[in-house]
Amino acid sequence: MFRVRQRFDAPRVEDVAGAVERQLAELSLDEVVRPGQSVADAAGSRGIADIADIATILRAIVTALRRLGARPFLVPAMGSHGGGTADGQRAILESYGITERFCGCPIRASMVTVVIGESAEGIPIHFDQHAYAADHVVVCNRIKTHTQFSGRVESGLSKMLLIGMGKHAGARIYHRAIQDYSFDRILRSVTAVVTAHCSVIGVGIVENAYGRTARVAAALGPRLADLDEELLVQSKRWAARLPFDRADVLLIDEIGKNISGTGFDVSVAGRKYLDHEPAPDEYPKVRIVALRGLTDLSGGNAEGMGLAEFCRTRLLDQADLRITRINALTSGHYTGAMLPIDFETDAELLQVVLTEIGLTEPPDARLIWIHNTLALGEVECSAAYWDEARSRDDLEVLTDPRPLPFDAAGNLPDDVATLAPTASRS
Repeated sequence: MFRVRQRFDAPRVEDVAGAVERQLAELSLDEVVRPGQSVADAAGSRGIADIADIATILRAIVTALRRLGARPFLVPAMGSHGGGTADGQRAILESYGITERFCGCPIRASMVTVVIGESAEGIPIHFDQHAYAADHVVVCNRIKTHTQFSGRVESGLSKMLLIGMGKHAGARIYHRAIQDYSFDRILRSVTAVVTAHCSVIGVGIVENAYGRTARVAAALGPRLADLDEELLVQSKRWAARLPFDRADVLLIDEIGKNISGTGFDVSVAGRKYLDHEPAPDEYPKVRIVALRGLTDLSGGNAEGMGLAEFCRTRLLDQADLRITRINALTSGHYTGAMLPIDFETDAELLQVVLTEIGLTEPPDARLIWIHNTLALGEVECSAAYWDEARSRDDLEVLTDPRPLPFDAAGNLPDDVATLAPTASRS
C-alpha cells in the first residue's frame, strides 16, 4: 500500500459564526421576529464533518435571535434516530457538543407530533409539538446528495422539515409515501404546506471536499426549496470522491449515522442506486465493500452495514440491532440493517475478500483503504494504482509502497490516518 493526497477545489469559511450572523442579517429578521416571540431552532443528527462547526452554527443562530429579543430553544430534528426516543435524541445532540450551556438556550426533546394538515397527495403532515407551538422555526442542515433519491432537491433543509421535524411518526409516513410518489415531489409538496402554516427560516451549510464548512446561506420559508436546490448544485461540485473510478475492494475503517444516513456515503462507494453493485452508468465501480467498525457518535445505529458485503465482527458487536432495525423500518431501506459476512480480524477479512475478486491475484488487487466517506483527502491505495497515481497532477504520492501494517493479532490500526507520513515524499 502507498498513500496519496488528493487535490480538491476547497474553499472554506474561516469565521463560521460571523458568516451565520451576516446571512441572518441579510434576511432583515427584525421585521420577522419580534421581541418576546419564541423560536424553535432545529438541530439534526447528521452533523457535519467538523462537529465543532455545527454546535458553533447553532449557537450563532441562538445569539442572533436573542439579540432580536426572541426566546430561542433547541429541538432535536432527526426522525427516528436515537432509537426513536426523546432521551436518545437529546443524547445525540450532547455528543456533538450541542448542549444547553454551550448554545445558551434550553433543549426541548419530544417524540410527540401535531398533524398540521395534508399534502396535495393526501399525506398527513406531522410536526414536532414544541416547534409547532413556537412563533417561528429555524431549520439548519447540511445540504448534500441523498443516499437513495435523486432530484433537484435531495438532502437538506426541506428534508429536515419533513423527516427531521416529523419525528418517528412523520418519517415513517413519508418513507411509505415514497413507494407511491417521487422524493422530490413529496419534499416540495409537504414543504409548501409546512411553510404556509409555520414561519420558517432556513440556514444551509455546504461542505468542501475535506469536510469543512465552505458556505453558509439563509432564506425565509417561501425560498427554502430554491435555496436547497441552489446549494445542492454547489455541494455536488465540491463533493469529495475516491481517487480512482474502479476498485476491487473498498476498505472502510468506520461507518455511522454522524457520517451518512446509510452509515457510509453510498455515492462515494458507487452504490446509490443498487445494493451491492454499481448501476451501469454509475462510478466508481467497486466490487466489494468491507467495513471495520462503527463510530461512537452513531449510538449503536449501524444502518447501512447491510449495503456492504463483509465486515469485522467488532462492527456487529458495536451495533445495537434494535435501534438499527427501527431506523431501517422507518426509512424503508431494509437491506441497510441486514448483516454482512463477518470475520474476527482484519487479516481473516482480507484473506477472504481478496479471493472473491475474480481472477485477479491478491498482490495485483485494486484496494483502496479510507477512514470514512467524509475523510477522503488522503487515502491508502494498493500498488496496482502506483503508475497511474504518479502520472496524475491531481494526486500527490506521499509514500513508497509498503506492507499492510498488521499487528500480532492480525489487525490493522483503527484509523488509516495514523499511517500518514509526517512530511510529503520527495
